[in-house]
Amino acid sequence: MSKTALLFPGQGSQYIGMGKRLCEMFPIAAETFEEAGEALGFDLKDICFTGSSDKLMLTENAQPAILTASVAAFRVYRQEIGVVPEFTAGHSLGEITALCCAGAVKFGDAVRLVRLRGRLMQEAAAPGIGGMAAVNGADRAELEKECAQTCREGQVVVISNYNAPDQLVISGHGAAVAAVSAKLSGRGARIIPLRVSAPFHSPLMQAAADRFKEELARCAFADLQWPVLANITALPYPGCAKICEYLTRQIVEPVRWQASMAYLQERGVQIAIEVGPQSVLKNLWKNNCPGLAVLSLDEKEDFSAAKRHFSAGKRTIEERSNGLALLTKCIAAAVSTKNRNWNEEEYQAGVVRLYRKMAELKNALEKKGIEPSGEQLRDTLTDLEKILETKGLPAEERLEILEKIVQDGH
Repeated sequence: MSKTALLFPGQGSQYIGMGKRLCEMFPIAAETFEEAGEALGFDLKDICFTGSSDKLMLTENAQPAILTASVAAFRVYRQEIGVVPEFTAGHSLGEITALCCAGAVKFGDAVRLVRLRGRLMQEAAAPGIGGMAAVNGADRAELEKECAQTCREGQVVVISNYNAPDQLVISGHGAAVAAVSAKLSGRGARIIPLRVSAPFHSPLMQAAADRFKEELARCAFADLQWPVLANITALPYPGCAKICEYLTRQIVEPVRWQASMAYLQERGVQIAIEVGPQSVLKNLWKNNCPGLAVLSLDEKEDFSAAKRHFSAGKRTIEERSNGLALLTKCIAAAVSTKNRNWNEEEYQAGVVRLYRKMAELKNALEKKGIEPSGEQLRDTLTDLEKILETKGLPAEERLEILEKIVQDGH
């Protein structure tokens, strides 16, 4: 099956009604919201489902709400799909969600932690002092230079999020953010001021980081069940001993999302699933990893597609009495799919070599009169997806072909 990464969103993805559909469909999601309410001492579900947007927008409410909605979606994913991811990553707040879902932080502790985190970040800068803005279409080096120049003039402004090749976010003193924004806008960049209550991921959050570190030091963390990428390093956590340090530094250091997504792509991840409200990370994945498949569990059609795709893949591996037939279908799909890539080196490595590998495996198995193993089937499906990708087939069409192959076999 395809190597999979789960992505957990951060602040800004909240909306009134998030999680409600899942709670109506799956008891485990409703239980998650109830559990969060018990941990916090108030009805979080009411804020998420029927509260006011202004109340939900408050950082101390938004952070536990997003984490809870994301954990509820993850528990549904685990129940309905159950495929263990190769990697997980979370954007800012979402990193704590990823750690929670990987078993490093208990859910009740995570909800309380992010509630406090939100309050501390909200209190770290007086209202009107700080600001943030998304900068689209600017040269990274040029923006870094402008921020450094402005900081020398006594104001703080830094790049807080390296989200994608064409999207950066700046954070700091409001006047400094406005000054840098004006300069870049005059050079053709598109600036979008962000509605936030504090200048996140900037030195102005140091007081919040110091107080959050004290709370983290009181927590007990467990070993991670699978790799979780850290925002500040764009690499997997080396172990749970680093959680306190990394989550503290994350409050004042930039989110290296583009580098994190590059790491996943380099490690062979072929499909990403956004687990949580909205589809912000789905869109960023498309910018960072064009051509690779991505789905959002908050979208009905994507949820259904994920369930079909992964459940079919699991059945194929678990019930492999017709594995040779599936192998034959993979070879046929590899041959019959039209090629749109005329780079000879890429074609030889990503099509010819993998096709020969599948054909040789089929011939060897037929000579021995045996069916392929589960590992061989997984490798074959992975190789086919790589062939289709190399030939230039869009991600959605690749998923359709893979789904049809495994479904036709049952």
